[in-house]
Amino acid sequence: MLAKRIIPCLDIKNGRTVKGVNFEQIRDAGDPVELASIYAQEGADELVFLDISATNEKRKTLSVLVNQIAHHINIPFTVGGGIASVEDVQVLLNSGADKISINTSAFKNPSLINQLALEFGTQCVVLAIDTKKEADGNWYVYLNGGTIKTNRLCLDWAKEAVNRGAGEILLTSMNNDGTKQGFALDITGQLSAQLSVPVIASGGAGSMQDFADVFDIAKADAALAASIFHFKEIGVPELKQYLFNKGIPIRL
Repeated sequence: MLAKRIIPCLDIKNGRTVKGVNFEQIRDAGDPVELASIYAQEGADELVFLDISATNEKRKTLSVLVNQIAHHINIPFTVGGGIASVEDVQVLLNSGADKISINTSAFKNPSLINQLALEFGTQCVVLAIDTKKEADGNWYVYLNGGTIKTNRLCLDWAKEAVNRGAGEILLTSMNNDGTKQGFALDITGQLSAQLSVPVIASGGAGSMQDFADVFDIAKADAALAASIFHFKEIGVPELKQYLFNKGIPIRL
C-alpha cells in the first residue's frame, strides 16, 4: 500500500508566507525559504507553494523565490498561482519546481490541462479545486482564490480534469479552511472513491486525529495543512509517529 503523504502548504503573498481563515483575515506566518527548509528537515513528504494573489493581481508566480526554495530542500515541491501557459510551467520547472498546480486558468481554459499533460506528463499536473458547500447541499467550484462562485459541481469538474490529464487533485474545502474543525470528509471521500488519481485533502486540519480521519474515513492519499505547522501547533515528526502508531501507512 502506498504511504500517505503529509504536505505543509506555503501560501505566499508579497514574498512572505501568510495564513487566513475561510480565505480571509490574512496574517503573516514567516519567511517561506526558512519554513520550507525546516519542513524538509522534519520529514515532510512534499511541499506546496501557492502564490495566492497571483491570479487576482494578474501576474506570474515568483520564479526567483521558487529557485531559492528549491536550493534549500530535497523533497518534491509543487508550485501554483497565476499559471496559464506551457511557457509559465517551463519557467517554474526550470526554477526547480517538481510539479505545478493550476486552478482558475484551467477552469476557464480546460484544454490547458491537456496541453500541460502532453508536454510535461500527467505526474507534473496538479489540479487545485477550491470548493464550497452551499445551502442546497452541493459542493460548487470557486475561482480566483475563492472569490468567484461558479455553477459547476466539484465532482463533475474533477472527473473532467482527470480525463484531460490531471495527475492529482488538490481539494480545498472553503467551509473548513482555517477553522481547525477537521477536513471535509464527505466531498474528499467522494473524490477519493470516484477518481483514478491521488486526492490531496486541504482545509480544516486542527488535530492529529483530523489527519487520521481523512486517511481512514475519506481515503485521501495526502493531507495538506498550513497554520498548524507554521505556528508550531503540530510538528511533522510527531504527527507522522501518531499516524504510524494508528496503523496508517506513513514514511517515518
